[in-house]
Amino acid sequence: MSGDVNPFESLQEQIDDAAAYVDVGSDALERLKRPERVLETTLSVEMDDGSIEVFTAFRSQFNGDRGPYKGGIRYHPNVSRDEVKALSGWMVYKCATVDIPYGGGKGGIVIDPREYSLSELERVTRSYANELRPLIGPDQDIPAPDVNTGQREMNWIKDTYETLENTTAPGTVTGKAPTSGGSAGRVEATGRSVMLTAREVFEYLGKSASEATVAVQGFGNAGSVAARLIDEELGANVVAVSDSSGAIHQPDGLDVADAKDHKGETGRLSGYPSASEELTNEELLTMDVDLLIPAALENAIDQEIAQRVSADVIVEAANGPLTPDADDVLTDRDVAVFPDILANAGGVTVSYFEWVQNRQRFYWTEQRVNEELERVITEAFDTLTDTYEETDVPNYRTAAYVTAIERVADAADEAGVFP
Repeated sequence: MSGDVNPFESLQEQIDDAAAYVDVGSDALERLKRPERVLETTLSVEMDDGSIEVFTAFRSQFNGDRGPYKGGIRYHPNVSRDEVKALSGWMVYKCATVDIPYGGGKGGIVIDPREYSLSELERVTRSYANELRPLIGPDQDIPAPDVNTGQREMNWIKDTYETLENTTAPGTVTGKAPTSGGSAGRVEATGRSVMLTAREVFEYLGKSASEATVAVQGFGNAGSVAARLIDEELGANVVAVSDSSGAIHQPDGLDVADAKDHKGETGRLSGYPSASEELTNEELLTMDVDLLIPAALENAIDQEIAQRVSADVIVEAANGPLTPDADDVLTDRDVAVFPDILANAGGVTVSYFEWVQNRQRFYWTEQRVNEELERVITEAFDTLTDTYEETDVPNYRTAAYVTAIERVADAADEAGVFP
């Protein structure tokens, strides 16, 4: 696993690869490769014992040509300035790929939330929300959950913003609890879009989903939901899943819901009694399966691992799980990789639905949310494959970026340049 690959450089390389197929000037392209602004702030927070601990936090606003900045907030020890820049850029092109009217943002705090109490995490979150207050708002920048954050943290941010601004503005953040203005279907949205992408992939490639074997690396929200929906709705055989403790394998197919219950009870997948064997995450990534879903963090598959990938198809649930060198290897080996900026776009798409509902103060049923999500993902998939077939691009990722860059560049051109 290549942790030393700079994700921001990976993003820029992906944009450069697609730019060869897009009629965009070099000056305009350079603007599309850099964030408009990055906040780096220091949070000084009182701990339960009365001591003061200092945390570094970020918010990157990459591009707002197509609408307000949009993107998650992650709590992780490895959060860095370049990581949030890359993630905010991927959000720009993700929103453009599925054609929703947002730009891209991303934020994070350098913290391992497992080491802090609930009250300490609340104070950290509210301190961060206070620093973000001049930048965020329903028409400016709309945060959402990401790694190690969820409804709880979004509710805290919303409450902090509304209290300090003396207003009611549920559309300031998305991914909230339904009782606080959240949308039905939001928790499953990312995993559902991965499932929908996989369904479209199998149909497009003329393969049977019900006969497919599947391995999922990463068993957080996106990975576990994708695994369950692929099992239940596509009838595929999920034979291996993993988390940070390692991978579990059952050739006859895992009971995904039972494995999820085991992780909920024990905090880890390892030790699951119904697995025939335990593997490393790297062994899972190189298993001979029909579909591999990397659903953990970026750079999970580097050039060396890519040489040993045995899957026929990869659908990316994580952001940036392949390094550019890995992408090149897999393209040369004719492994079909369907990119993150399509496959995991369900989260931001349903966040958009949540924001619309918040603005209208009119809320949709879960059925309507899922139907609208299916429409968005399938239309974006058709656009991606049409672009792939009609241009001389080498892979599906480049096809997605061609469409996305054209949409962002057109919006920037139509707006003109402010003196």
